Amino acid sequence: MDNSEIYERVCSVVCDVLGVTEDDITPESRFVEDLGAESIQSVELVAAFEEEFDIEMDEDAALQVGSVGDAVQFIADVMAQQGE
Repeated sequence: MDNSEIYERVCSVVCDVLGVTEDDITPESRFVEDLGAESIQSVELVAAFEEEFDIEMDEDAALQVGSVGDAVQFIADVMAQQGE
């Protein structure tokens, strides 16, 4: 799976969890500052990403990810480590 496909799926999850539209999202969008994620929503995003991509993420590390683009790279790295 390439990063553009990961990005599309990340955007879909972000729209579902945060109630934003895809027009609101860019790779530079920050979850808290730009998209309005609250702490509980950040945890929900991590769980939703794990389900969407069938991966296990270190929650503490995942919660440090600040932007959509960083999340795409983080997920790609986790998938590579887990042989996806």
